[in-house]
Amino acid sequence: MTGTDSAAADVRAESRAEGLDARLVVERGAFRLDITLTVAPGEVVALLGPNGAGKTTALRALAGLTPLTEGHLRLDGVALEHTPPESRPVGVVFQDYLLFPHLTALDNVAFGPRCQGVSKAAARAQAADWLDRLGLAAHAGAKPRKLSGGQAQRVALARALATNPRLLLLDEPLAALDARTRLEVRAQLRRHLADFEAVAVLVTHDPLDAMVLADRLVVVEEGRIVQEGTPADIARRPRTDYIAQLVGLNLYRGKAEGHTVRLDTGPLVTTTEALTGPVYVAFPPNAVTLHRARPTGSSARNLWHCEVGGLETHGDQIRAVLTGELPLVADLTTVAAAELDLYPGAEVWATVKATQTHAYPV
Repeated sequence: MTGTDSAAADVRAESRAEGLDARLVVERGAFRLDITLTVAPGEVVALLGPNGAGKTTALRALAGLTPLTEGHLRLDGVALEHTPPESRPVGVVFQDYLLFPHLTALDNVAFGPRCQGVSKAAARAQAADWLDRLGLAAHAGAKPRKLSGGQAQRVALARALATNPRLLLLDEPLAALDARTRLEVRAQLRRHLADFEAVAVLVTHDPLDAMVLADRLVVVEEGRIVQEGTPADIARRPRTDYIAQLVGLNLYRGKAEGHTVRLDTGPLVTTTEALTGPVYVAFPPNAVTLHRARPTGSSARNLWHCEVGGLETHGDQIRAVLTGELPLVADLTTVAAAELDLYPGAEVWATVKATQTHAYPV
């Protein structure tokens, strides 16, 4: 190899390590998506957001199925915004998997390599290898209708991976599964993504899927990124009501003076942290203790007069939605809810210890 060839090879290797660099701008009527994504090779990023936020639009733009209005899309240093979908090094796992019903699992997986010009025998050998890796060797001859939801999901993943994509896109990959299968397949998918050396982008509305599968979360609301960070960062420091509800926290904004925060809505909250200026205050529903009469001698420094707006089952607990001096949600055991004789319209006092609050700068 000459010096020139060596230098060129080094440049190619360097560009290949760049991962995804994209600004996705898509305008459709009154809606405008405008987000910037950078994802390193080997990293799994989850796009989260409410319905209509633009998550699926972003995924379709990355796949080339929705054209960009403006912006750019570079993968490993190569511009792809004008490259047709079938020519992009991208694998997609759709929400409903979209397996070919007339083909066996083996031939579904072999379809991608065949489209890339690989011979039938070689493509089927690659497909067999991927099915074996995903624990599906015994189902190679089965057609989709004979597969369980979890098996179909893994066939769809094998089909996407068989093309050796540099970008793997997963659109609600676990949404079609029942709760029991979802738990098992989520764990399997996490292991497979951990071994994936290129870029993976996951779209989901399920916070647990995002927390388990992704290295980093990007939260999109109304076509804009409102927060991004590791799952732990997002869970600990939510910055919008949607994110707070997603991770199960009561969230407020106010102005801090030492350990006291005057919320924008009026009430005071005593916090563990001593801060100055605009802050967020958050605490979990299980940090809230409810009383039917104003408590005396309580060690909690935060006390608010509220009214029960509604009650709902939340896992193995009862979630009380409270209105009044400070709107919040509280989680109680069914026994505690019964002993308090809670019902919509009941007056209660809510307390939260300062040590169970968390304040952080806006």
